[in-house]
Amino acid sequence: MITVEQWTADEALLLKSVMRQSVRDFAQRLGINPRTVSHWKNNRSAVCRPSMQQILDMALAGCTPAEQEAFRVQLATRRGEDTSATPSTARPSPCTVVAHRFLPAYVGDKLAHVYAAGLPRPSGPGGLEQRVFPGRHPSAQTSTVHAYACGIAVVHLEERVQVGSLTELAVRRYRSYARDRDWAGRRIRDLLKEHGAGQVTAEGVPDPEYVLCAYELREHSWVGEGLETALQLLATPSVLVNRQDPMNVVPLGTGVEDARFRDGWAHPEVVEFGGGVSRGIAGWSGVAYHPRPDERALTMSQIVALELDVQALWALSSHILHMIEEGHDPVMPETCGWRALRSAYVRLTTARATETAQHRMMREAILTTSELPERLRAAQDALRESVP
Repeated sequence: MITVEQWTADEALLLKSVMRQSVRDFAQRLGINPRTVSHWKNNRSAVCRPSMQQILDMALAGCTPAEQEAFRVQLATRRGEDTSATPSTARPSPCTVVAHRFLPAYVGDKLAHVYAAGLPRPSGPGGLEQRVFPGRHPSAQTSTVHAYACGIAVVHLEERVQVGSLTELAVRRYRSYARDRDWAGRRIRDLLKEHGAGQVTAEGVPDPEYVLCAYELREHSWVGEGLETALQLLATPSVLVNRQDPMNVVPLGTGVEDARFRDGWAHPEVVEFGGGVSRGIAGWSGVAYHPRPDERALTMSQIVALELDVQALWALSSHILHMIEEGHDPVMPETCGWRALRSAYVRLTTARATETAQHRMMREAILTTSELPERLRAAQDALRESVP
C-alpha cells in the first residue's frame, strides 16, 4: 500500500486526478467543501492540516489497485524517483509482538452472581455494561475476565512474544488454542463457584468456542512492502501452517514464509486500516497493527476495547441464532433483548463527532471482517419476533 508521509495540496490534487473526479465529486468523496479543493489549486505547496491528512489517507486506501499504482508512478515521477517496479527483498526475520487473545463464552443467567461481585469497568464502544476480574493465567503477562450483564464472559490474555519468524508465531498461536480454551472454561467455572452460582459443570458452562487474536507489531526490521506483508501474515497465519491435525499444528513447509514475502502475500478478504505511517490489517481470524510514535496513531487499547465488545456481542448473537436453529424461542432478559441489541448495533456502526478518521477506519474494518452487524440484525429480528 502506498504511503504519503505528508500530504500537500499538490498531492491531494494528484489524487483527484488519478481518480478522474470533478471538484464537486472529489469534495463529496472526501466529505469537504468544494472551495477547499479550489483553494488547493492556488497554493499547491501548502501542507494539509492533520485532520485533512487523515481524510486523504483514507481516500487513497479506498482507491482501486490501478488508481493506487497510477498515483505511485505519477508521484514518483514528480519527485524524480525511479518508477519501475522492483521485486520485494523482504525476508522472514525476528520480531517482537504484543499478543492479545480473546475467548468469549455464553454463560447465561448464572453469570449474574459473578457480575454483581466484579469491579465496575467503563462501557466500551458497544455500550455494554461489564465488570472485570483477574484472570490469573499461568503464563500471560496480563489476564482478565470480563463479565457482561448480558450473560457473556470474555477472557482477555495479553503476552509479549519474541519469535524468530512469523511461522514460529503462527505455530505457537494454533498450538495454544485448545490449552487456552480449556483454561478459560475452568477459570469461568471457578468464578461461578466462588461467587455462589451453585453446582457448575463443564456441560453447563462449556469452554469458549473460538479464539480471536490481535497483534501489535513492535520491534522488527521490515519496511515498505515487507511491513505490509508481515501485517498480512500476522492477520492470516493459516497460510503458514498445516492444521490437518489440530493437536499437532506444524509449519507448512520449508521456504513457505520466504515465498510469501517474495511474492508480497495479501489475503483478498482482509481490510486495511490506519493513517499516516501507522498500518493495520483486520481479518476473520485476527487483527494486526503497527503503530508509529505519532500523535495521530491509534492506541492498541482502542482496538482491545472494541474487540472486547465485538467478541461479547458475537457470542451473544451466536447463542440466540443457535436457539432458533434448534427450534426454540430465543427468550432473553430485557437487559439483552432486541432493544439492547439495536442500541449496540447503532453505537458500533455510527460515527461519532469526536472520532478520528483512523479510528473510524479501524472500527469499520473490524466490523466488516467479523460480519457482526449482520449477525446482530438477525438476532435482533429473531428476538423481536419472539415477543408475544
